[in-house]
Amino acid sequence: MPERTTSARKVARRLGVSHTAVQKAERVGRITREPDGSWDFDRVRRDMAETARPGRSPLAPPMEATVLGRLIIARLALPVESQRLALDRSKGRLIDIAAADARIDEIACAMRDALLNWPARVSGQIAAQIGAEPHLVQTLLQEHVAVLSNDMADRFERQAVTL
Repeated sequence: MPERTTSARKVARRLGVSHTAVQKAERVGRITREPDGSWDFDRVRRDMAETARPGRSPLAPPMEATVLGRLIIARLALPVESQRLALDRSKGRLIDIAAADARIDEIACAMRDALLNWPARVSGQIAAQIGAEPHLVQTLLQEHVAVLSNDMADRFERQAVTL
């Protein structure tokens, strides 16, 4: 049988809180008396713990153990993160996404152009080394580079679709 008492002061002493804390919790509806007017210690302890504000009540579970506690921690961490981002921005460690995209496009275009011009630059040297016609070597290299370029374009397109 659950342990009961009619004294709010006894409940407060047993829970390790003040008498006014018990009164206030009853007034706002966090805890209620039994139908006969007595207090059930186990139910009062459970109800007080479930509704206690983390960090303010000795009955409250640790901050990270409750949804409210995690929200309070997040609310405290948000200004800190905002200040860190502002500091990174002022020190030039962050760049605008449009600027980053433009730079990536510029690098990718330069790499594509270098790859497409490569057969014309090296075909004469390769032809001389193997004793073949330079135009034939250049044509073969261009065909293989085109296949490679198309394969890479398809691969990037599939990755972009899955994102």
